[in-house]
Amino acid sequence: MADIVDHKTRSRMMSGIRGSNTKPEILLRKALHAEGFRFRINVRRLPGTPDIVLPKWNTAILVHGCFWHRHPDCSKATTPSSNTLFWQNKFAANVERDGRALLKLDERGWRTLTIWECAIGRVVQRNLIEEIAAFLYARDPAGSCNDKSVLHGEIISRDTAPGSFYVGSNGLADIPRRSP
Repeated sequence: MADIVDHKTRSRMMSGIRGSNTKPEILLRKALHAEGFRFRINVRRLPGTPDIVLPKWNTAILVHGCFWHRHPDCSKATTPSSNTLFWQNKFAANVERDGRALLKLDERGWRTLTIWECAIGRVVQRNLIEEIAAFLYARDPAGSCNDKSVLHGEIISRDTAPGSFYVGSNGLADIPRRSP
């Protein structure tokens, strides 16, 4: 299928897509700051350049776009119909790179929290901030971990039930999607 816009227009559109300071990142940062959390952004010395780093909590937050990072079962994680092989390879490389970054952060002793774009939406909901706080408070700021199994969390949906962290089969903490 041919592209519906010419090459020049498509190039301009694609160059406008940013890798950092995206709207979901900015919304989340504002909400975290309003709740009193202090953080650093886009820390290059850490693997994967996490979007938000909370040094006090030894936690890196990665805000993933559903399209670019292939959020499973998300309607935004579509594959363009033209040049599909290119896109499939690109997306596979993105997912692989994300996995390597998580492993390296874990090796360095960092806890990670992945938050998907669709979980943020156009406004940061109160329950999202509560889930982030629950993840952070699983390890107190002094460094002792109240729950040693909670090394990685994932917030996958806007309708996540409060306090729904659990340890998945991979030993990492996940927040499951609430059944409709």
